[in-house]
Amino acid sequence: MASPPRPTDEANAWKRCSTCRGPIAFGATYYVCSVSTCNRKRTAYRFCSVECWEEHLPLMRHREAWAVEEKAPSRDAWAQQVEGPAPVPAKRPTLELAPVTEAVPAPVRDSGVPRRRIRVGSAPQPAAPEPGGDVLVVVSRLKSLVKDRWGMNTSDAVMDVLSDHIRSLCRRAADNARADGRKTVMDRDFEFLRRR
Repeated sequence: MASPPRPTDEANAWKRCSTCRGPIAFGATYYVCSVSTCNRKRTAYRFCSVECWEEHLPLMRHREAWAVEEKAPSRDAWAQQVEGPAPVPAKRPTLELAPVTEAVPAPVRDSGVPRRRIRVGSAPQPAAPEPGGDVLVVVSRLKSLVKDRWGMNTSDAVMDVLSDHIRSLCRRAADNARADGRKTVMDRDFEFLRRR
């Protein structure tokens, strides 16, 4: 069965092929790898043709694999999937203050009256890792580096951890560029890595 022609309009693209980066249209036939590590949420390799699927085999070094035909969702089904349920707004704690009608003298230390401190500003907290999204490292090259240099295998779960760490570092560098009044992240925005 011949697959439909590739769309030229970006609005018709559901996802892009993991090999040729060509668009996969809504409702079009596409292919996934039968190996489970290629179908994880953060990896999610998708191919527009069996030929593109075959090109990823030498990189992944599968012992046994085949292309599985899938159908892309319609535009409406994808919109509902992306939107998901409406988020429940979190309740913000409120601070109730008693109205001041007259000047109150400062409390005496030994009066036994408990005093309360309210912190107006706080020191900036380190950015938490930002989970989610695609894998940001070249899996085959990282695995071969660890194998060649240290003679060890690398778990696929390492890619997710490294990608989250890279996202966190990029967010911090983007904050540095923004604080400097720039819209371009530069190498000097990663200076905090050298200070460790």
